[in-house]
Amino acid sequence: MAGSKLQTSILLLVSALLVLVVTSGAQTPSRLDEQIAKTYGLDSWGQVEAIRYTFNLELQGLNLSRSWVWNPKSGQISYEGKDKDGKPVKASYVESEYYKESATVKDEVEPAFVNDNYWVILPFHIYWDTAGIVLEDKGMQKLPLGTGSARLISAKYSSKVGFTPGDTWDLYIGADNRIEQMVYHRGGPRKPGLVTVSWDGYKQAGPLLFSTDHRGTADGKPVRVFFTNVAVKQVGSDNWIDAH
Repeated sequence: MAGSKLQTSILLLVSALLVLVVTSGAQTPSRLDEQIAKTYGLDSWGQVEAIRYTFNLELQGLNLSRSWVWNPKSGQISYEGKDKDGKPVKASYVESEYYKESATVKDEVEPAFVNDNYWVILPFHIYWDTAGIVLEDKGMQKLPLGTGSARLISAKYSSKVGFTPGDTWDLYIGADNRIEQMVYHRGGPRKPGLVTVSWDGYKQAGPLLFSTDHRGTADGKPVRVFFTNVAVKQVGSDNWIDAH
């Protein structure tokens, strides 16, 4: 059970819905979140039929993998992984109707999907989501990991919005509008409270750009989140385009 509690706590950054609203008038008419999302393929999102990926987590002796195939147009999700007791689980469901599924899907699979999906396409979620979050451009700042500097875009939940109100997300954006590093400050007492990770392993799959490797610390403990088997299927094709 200790492992399952640790897994729940570290499914950290994006188990809460991330919602950003640009508040600086200086950023119009081209919003910061739009600029970033376009770098990752926003303009071609309509061409995407399905995305395939495996989410992997390494933390304090915990190693887990969850594999997904997601059709964003229909909401169809296919999952392969393990339940909290380590038993193999397969599931296929439509996300808008997940509440009709088994307790395992409702309580374990769907929350895991939300978490892993935010990790793999975070720049799009930043652009799509709205209401209750303030986005602030703090200009050039020193990177939290290593040397160098990048543009710091800080986003904070309202105290009344999201699953974990008061969360703050610091995104360090390079000159190419790619996320280079990210720092997460959890609102409230639940752990981990501070997560700092890199955004590396950039790969292209069809029209989309993915960061496949995130390394850093969670409350001072080494953590790695990485993606394997990443691929995109485009509308009108039966072929997967592997990330490379």
